[in-house]
Amino acid sequence: MSHKLSQLGDISVEQFLSEYWQQKPLLIRQALPGFETPLSPDEMAGLSLEEEIESRIVLESHQDKPWQLLKGPFEETLYQELPDRNWTLLLQALDLYIPELKDLREKFQFLPDWRLDDVMASFAVDGGSVGPHYDHYDVFLLQGYGKRHWQIGQSCNEDSAQLAGTPLNILQEFQCLESHVLEPGDILYLPPKVAHWGIAQGDCITYSVGFRAPSQAQLVEEHFQSLAESFSEFQRYQDPSIKTRAHSHELLSEDIKRVQDILLERLKSSPEEIAQWFGRMLSETKYCNEAGLAEPPCELPEYLIKASETRCLFFRKQDGSAELFVNGEQLHCPVQVAIDICEQDTLVCQDVIRQFEKDEAGLSFIQQLISLTAYFEDQDDY
Repeated sequence: MSHKLSQLGDISVEQFLSEYWQQKPLLIRQALPGFETPLSPDEMAGLSLEEEIESRIVLESHQDKPWQLLKGPFEETLYQELPDRNWTLLLQALDLYIPELKDLREKFQFLPDWRLDDVMASFAVDGGSVGPHYDHYDVFLLQGYGKRHWQIGQSCNEDSAQLAGTPLNILQEFQCLESHVLEPGDILYLPPKVAHWGIAQGDCITYSVGFRAPSQAQLVEEHFQSLAESFSEFQRYQDPSIKTRAHSHELLSEDIKRVQDILLERLKSSPEEIAQWFGRMLSETKYCNEAGLAEPPCELPEYLIKASETRCLFFRKQDGSAELFVNGEQLHCPVQVAIDICEQDTLVCQDVIRQFEKDEAGLSFIQQLISLTAYFEDQDDY
């Protein structure tokens, strides 16, 4: 069952996408009425002690330094040393560990799932913030506990001056254009490169639903890397029509033309070829299981549970089948199987196998899912 939002306050999702998405900010009062934070400040502090949780603390004007960044995991004694004001604790990718935050992520699946990155939680004491800054991606800021004062500023670009002497990307200049105080259940949407500055009014918790936006440079680099892997070492540069030249050190236009022809020929990828590379890239997870491949069980389990860090998407092929991308790997399967994998957290193994033409293919498919640590046998391993 889908839990995605159909309304954002008084406007429909369709109106939001046509008038606001990647265009201008939007304040949505009581977007999630009655929302209660699934995490307390003490629980967030406890999570920051864990090795697997990516955690940071930002301090302002502490020990005669304008801005400081501390990286976790932290020791419990650190919290006894922090000041009463002007610091923020940030915990990344909590939707992998907190079921309620996974449910929150799913509310935004009116957008492509592959665009969703993670849910970050921010706890701040009075006056705490991460400074005026801008992001390269879209973000929905949900107030979960307490109040936070948000100022929205100018549009920025790569030439916008950054404050020196700090590892944080803090803007040197900030021009406040509008201002809002958010309370639990309120959401502020911000498109990329819009300056913003959130300051806690007393203790508060904010949840950020962020969206991944690969740079064009990254797309080109990843695609060329994928193409290079398909080359044969026996395919070498050739120039059978070469002629004598006045200067042997001169690079001639015909030399450039031969190289250009090679590159253009290799760039003639079909939509399916691009989908296969892009799907593998998008399904890679930076929070992968460090144990590597898992050993498939000797006996087929009755059902499987999706691992919280699993990323998956699929591409529908012209022949009616699907290419499924799971944690950076590519699997071939029926379309309905791909839909079930992407949209369900529990799989009944026999139901999956029945959708394959041969039981052996279905069994092999399930073993691959387990080997990729995308699924586990029971809740204890989840």
